[in-house]
Amino acid sequence: MKAELIYWNKYETKEQAKDPLFEYIENFYNIHRRHSTLGNLTIEEFQNQHPVTK
Repeated sequence: MKAELIYWNKYETKEQAKDPLFEYIENFYNIHRRHSTLGNLTIEEFQNQHPVTK
């Protein structure tokens, strides 16, 4: 996250950094990183293999 977001941007206050950090975590990091509890699959891979049926 530091290399991809923090080092490339200058934030004057914590408030300025808050929204971009939240967006990064929610829209990139959580989706693309592998989770050991999901059998080392990304969330997207897991959802594709286990579709929710109603």
